Amino acid sequence: MTRESESGLPIEPVYGPDALTGWDASEKLGEPGSYPFTRGVYPTMYTGRPWTMRQYAGFGTATESNARYRDLIAHGTMGLSVAFDLPTQMGHDSDAPIAHGEVGKVGVAIDSIDDMRVLFGGIPLDKVSTSMTINAPAALLLLLYQLVAEEQGVSADRLTGTIQNDVLKEYIARGTYIFPPKPSLRLIADIFKYCRAEIPKWNTISISGYHMAEAGASPAQEIAFTLADGIEYVRTAVAAGMDVDDFAPRLSFFFVARTTILEEVAKFRAARRIWARVMRDEFGARNPKSLMLRFHTQTAGVQLTAQQPEVNLVRVAVQGLAAVLGGTQSLHTNSFDEAIALPTDKSARLALRTQQVLAYETDVTATVDPFAGSYAIERMTDDVESAAVELMRKVEDLGGAVSAIEHGFQKNEIERSAYRIAQETDSGERVVVGVNRFQLDEEEPYEPLRVDPAIEARQAERLAGLRAGRDQQAVDAALAALKKAAEGEDNVLYPMKDALRARATVGEVCNALREVWGTYVPSDAL
Repeated sequence: MTRESESGLPIEPVYGPDALTGWDASEKLGEPGSYPFTRGVYPTMYTGRPWTMRQYAGFGTATESNARYRDLIAHGTMGLSVAFDLPTQMGHDSDAPIAHGEVGKVGVAIDSIDDMRVLFGGIPLDKVSTSMTINAPAALLLLLYQLVAEEQGVSADRLTGTIQNDVLKEYIARGTYIFPPKPSLRLIADIFKYCRAEIPKWNTISISGYHMAEAGASPAQEIAFTLADGIEYVRTAVAAGMDVDDFAPRLSFFFVARTTILEEVAKFRAARRIWARVMRDEFGARNPKSLMLRFHTQTAGVQLTAQQPEVNLVRVAVQGLAAVLGGTQSLHTNSFDEAIALPTDKSARLALRTQQVLAYETDVTATVDPFAGSYAIERMTDDVESAAVELMRKVEDLGGAVSAIEHGFQKNEIERSAYRIAQETDSGERVVVGVNRFQLDEEEPYEPLRVDPAIEARQAERLAGLRAGRDQQAVDAALAALKKAAEGEDNVLYPMKDALRARATVGEVCNALREVWGTYVPSDAL
């Protein structure tokens, strides 16, 4: 009996050479580290060293998150991944009325350079690689990081890491946008230019399919809409006068890893192949690094269950294996209790140990691209690629990613996929262990980590102290210079950095830009 993949593509019971009829191995595969990068972006992949093991963490206050980072580093993590709370993600200060009830809940609250100093206190910023899951206000958090590094005596050219900085997927699937698409894209182009001049080793954007997948996108939709967003960013930078090879090597991507190992491996291989072809043929990139689709992976939080949460340890291990077999450059493994609350110290440590077992106790790092030549994987890679390319063509027919967003195309496609998955789960056709099969009569008690609600009041006190103790005249002048740059064509990051150095808050800087650029209101909310 033929099954269907997550993308609705057929999975045959048996694959043989006939599945690859008309298949040119040299064109489709190539060598590891060479065009079209189907087999991985580096010649040796994990045989030289394993992927970067990142742990996504951040909650409550900067002090609490700093303690978690120090613990992770002590247990072998050298790649930090920062979670910010919703007010920070939306460009609001912790004492803003709109922030009430959300401060410190899903990540750390960062209101100013004072908080950033505490967050990275005692952490050598020239030795760790830091990924920040921040989008609309990405420029601000990057500049705060740079300012703290300078205070540590670390020059910007030694900083390594990534800002997510992918606002287009916010309009599609996540909703933490601030400005309309046009000024948002202008800000991203300014970040590209700034980092090329000031922070050359920094990955300026992590174009994200993860959140689309969490909203219900199939694997084919995930890579199609992510790569379409990537094309929009490249076009924006080129239109702003940048040469593609000046910024493309610093682009990176962010995908999910589900429990469906075979299709996930095929998805990663197909994504690399499509991106290499687009960069070479559409944009004329000449630098091989411009053709490489380098990506971070996070295991699928949407597949974790509150029922029998320890079973999530198994799910995460399988998902992590899919990411590794697919050739990820860095990986975050979710903690087993994340469907209930923020992870505890113990569950975060177990998540890291999961990666360490994969890296050091299995043989998946002993050879490059272990699935190459598999009849099943190569056919599934072709199928996912074809489905993704067809979706990308539909986006182009609508005028590109931004125009397709305005038509609601990506959102509607993802919602249809999510509805199909929900129907299959409700009917029992899709088995979810502990939810619709193999349930317990009574769940075992579990004590989750709780965030102290008093954090909001403490952050408000810190903000009051900051405003009382700073040179307000200098802040006002810096914010005025920022607005002037936003009204014209100058790069806004330079006056933005001056404002943050003067201890302007995240909310004040974003409000200055709101005054000039306005805010985004989705069409279905009008």
